[in-house]
Amino acid sequence: MIKGGCLCGEIQYVYRGTINELVVCHCNQCKRAQGTAFAANAPVDAGLFKITSGESLLQVYYSSPKKQRVFCSRCGSPIYSAHADKPAILRLRVGTITSDIDHTPDYQQYCESKAAWLELNLNIPAYRRAKF
Repeated sequence: MIKGGCLCGEIQYVYRGTINELVVCHCNQCKRAQGTAFAANAPVDAGLFKITSGESLLQVYYSSPKKQRVFCSRCGSPIYSAHADKPAILRLRVGTITSDIDHTPDYQQYCESKAAWLELNLNIPAYRRAKF
């Protein structure tokens, strides 16, 4: 079981699956939403993800008509994003995981918009735009 939560600790979650894919995203939306040079996301099965405390603090922002970004309304920690076209999948923000995971990044995408000062990890595939 994977556990995680937000910065203030009010929102806690469990994921009863495994991390099978980890993506480093350099797109401009992810950079602004995370406040850093990239986002580390793991697509997970929505049916195996459960908020265990603080659900009332979840805030949803639609960054596009079909994509919602879900975060803590108290501390601002991004928890996951979801796309209306893929309701069975959440893109969990890996930085919120508090338990140990042994999965390392599989690839990076939107490398054409990476921060100019950031060196890419050349040990994993790098795609100019989205992989999919």
